[in-house]
Formats: sequence, C-alpha cells, structure tokens
Amino acid sequence: MKLFLCLLLVILAIHCYEANAARVCPSVVAVNNAFLFTNQKEFQSHIKKFNAPAEAVEAKMEVKKCVDSSMNDAQKAEMEKIMAEVVSYCKQKEQ
Repeated sequence: MKLFLCLLLVILAIHCYEANAARVCPSVVAVNNAFLFTNQKEFQSHIKKFNAPAEAVEAKMEVKKCVDSSMNDAQKAEMEKIMAEVVSYCKQKEQ
C-alpha cells in the first residue's frame, strides 16, 4: 500500500503542476501506462525517446521491478483509472 500511495503522489505532482496542468504531454501519459502494463524490455523502449541519463533509466527500471513484483493487475488498473481522473481534472481546471 505504501508503494501505491507514493506512486500516486508522484503522478499527481507531475500531472497537476501548475505550469502544465492543462497540457499533459500524451507521451507522459503513454509512458505512465507503459510503466504499469508492459514488461521491462518494452518499457525501456518507451523511455528511450526522452534521452534520459543512464542513471535515471536504471533508477526507473528498479522502481518498475518493485512495482511489478508488489502490485497485481487489479491494483495497476486502479492506478490507471486514478491517472485518467487526474488528467481529466487538470484539463478541466484550466478551462
């Protein structure tokens, strides 16, 4: 449960930061979904397009391993639902 809450807080911070509240980059949403639902190799290909430093990619992959081993599919689906609600809320907030 602690991991779920931490992950949710990070996603909320990213999506609702005032500077980009209304324009959540579709790539970020796609990567968040890939983080939850793809395997390690597929996810790594998703994050390559951001040209992140190797240390950052390695750290993200470690977090993914932890999430994959501690969250079941139902929990991941709930997280996806929450992310969709956050994006919707942030887009409405700017209008």
